[in-house]
Amino acid sequence: MKAMTLRTQLVLLQVVIVLVLVLTVGLAAMLMQERQIREASQERMIAVAQSVAQLPTIVDSYDDDDPAAVIQPIAELIRDSSNVAYVVVTDDEGIRFSHPNADRIGEPVSTDPSVALSGDMYVGTQTGTLGESWRVKVPVFSDGTVIGQVSVGILESDLRADFMGDITGFLLALGAATVIGVVAATGVARIVRRRIYGLEPDEIRGLLETREATLHGIREGMLALDEEGRVSLCNDSAARLLGLSSPVEAIGRSAAELVDDLTTLIAEADGANQRLLLSGERVLVARAAPVWVQDRRVGTVVTLMDRTELDHALRDLAGAQSLAEGLRAQHHEFSNTLHTIGGLIELGEIDAARRVIDRAGDGGALSRLDAPDGVQDIELAAVLLAKRARARELGVLLTISDDCRLPAGPGDGDLGTVVGNLLDNALDAAGHGGNVAISIAQDDESNLQISVEDDGPGVPIDRRGDVFRLGYSTKSDDRQRGYGLTLVARIVERRHGSVELSPSDSGGARFTVRIPAIHLVETAT
Repeated sequence: MKAMTLRTQLVLLQVVIVLVLVLTVGLAAMLMQERQIREASQERMIAVAQSVAQLPTIVDSYDDDDPAAVIQPIAELIRDSSNVAYVVVTDDEGIRFSHPNADRIGEPVSTDPSVALSGDMYVGTQTGTLGESWRVKVPVFSDGTVIGQVSVGILESDLRADFMGDITGFLLALGAATVIGVVAATGVARIVRRRIYGLEPDEIRGLLETREATLHGIREGMLALDEEGRVSLCNDSAARLLGLSSPVEAIGRSAAELVDDLTTLIAEADGANQRLLLSGERVLVARAAPVWVQDRRVGTVVTLMDRTELDHALRDLAGAQSLAEGLRAQHHEFSNTLHTIGGLIELGEIDAARRVIDRAGDGGALSRLDAPDGVQDIELAAVLLAKRARARELGVLLTISDDCRLPAGPGDGDLGTVVGNLLDNALDAAGHGGNVAISIAQDDESNLQISVEDDGPGVPIDRRGDVFRLGYSTKSDDRQRGYGLTLVARIVERRHGSVELSPSDSGGARFTVRIPAIHLVETAT
């Protein structure tokens, strides 16, 4: 079987099925036909035998000196007209009064007549002088007494001839059905092979194994959606990126149920466009491409890449670069300060040198992360240092409140993400020459409050409800924007906190985040 092609196997299997069905049906039909022939013959023989046995002329002739002279002509006439092999009438001792062969008249019958002579009817197959025959024997009564019997029979050879005559047409029909079945099986095999693109089972199995290994082995997520936008295939990476426990959970679900804006991406699918999507707190880069089969679009394939880690790395790199540039600028600034101090000392202007030293200061609490006061969460302090350096580059005055207080946190990066996105939004809004202020504090119950405000153009009242919506941005139509504040809102919501937008005293916007103490130390799940 392995050496045969799929088409050959399908044809052979269907031919076998057709032959089994045809033979089974044919055999059953022939048995039923043979039974019907026998039953019809039996009814006819019984009717003839009983008619002869009850015929008054036959019964009265038993009292004649030569009953055969009356009975033989009548019996032969009935035999010819009823199409039976013989009609034999005997007396109560089995002596024949009629027979197709007149020479047998007066001789005893060759088979046992006791059943009929006892008053019962006999039906069965026996072999007599004319050969094997299907016969009926009935008693002849006179005044309630059995005076003889009538035996009517049809030769088995005649029954077989009738059966074969009827079955010939039926066999021809069965043969025609077999030929039609074989032709249909060949056509079905051809259609099936065309539907599977002429592939053999081993090739299909190989393609399936390769597909499964490829889909579940690649790091990028992959979704296949049908014409109605429902997921028909999902690999392990896609399930992980979408926050599902297994790929099976995605099967049959619509695109809108999985990720916001995925439906829009599918509608615009051209294989080149891409869009940033937010799945929970993951930033995903999605690209959609239509799938065409024989000039007909049958679905869409969506690839998903996790940009969260890349964003974190880029943010850390940008912070490191900003910090390095800040330190480099600080190095030049301190070099100039040292030169000034050195020159004043050489000039003997000790008081002036002391005033320069007092103005330079010690760099603030944020430069000493191990200080008992200020922001002691190392990751958040690093974010603040980086944003201060970036603000200097942008020409924005970033003011960090002197009363900022935050002990070391859980180190899961949530607070850094919240503060970083709020400051990025504020710096963009303030622009060159603007002002941004941040305050971080905890109340007596250790509830955290973060406030970031700017003196930018602010947010119109009718648009304040949209700032946390995915993809919304007042800067441009760039699809890479509009995710920072949405991410902030989702992190705060996960920690059972709140984030509010209100106008600042300087005319810009103020974002206030409040996180209950009981949820402040929870790590991201």
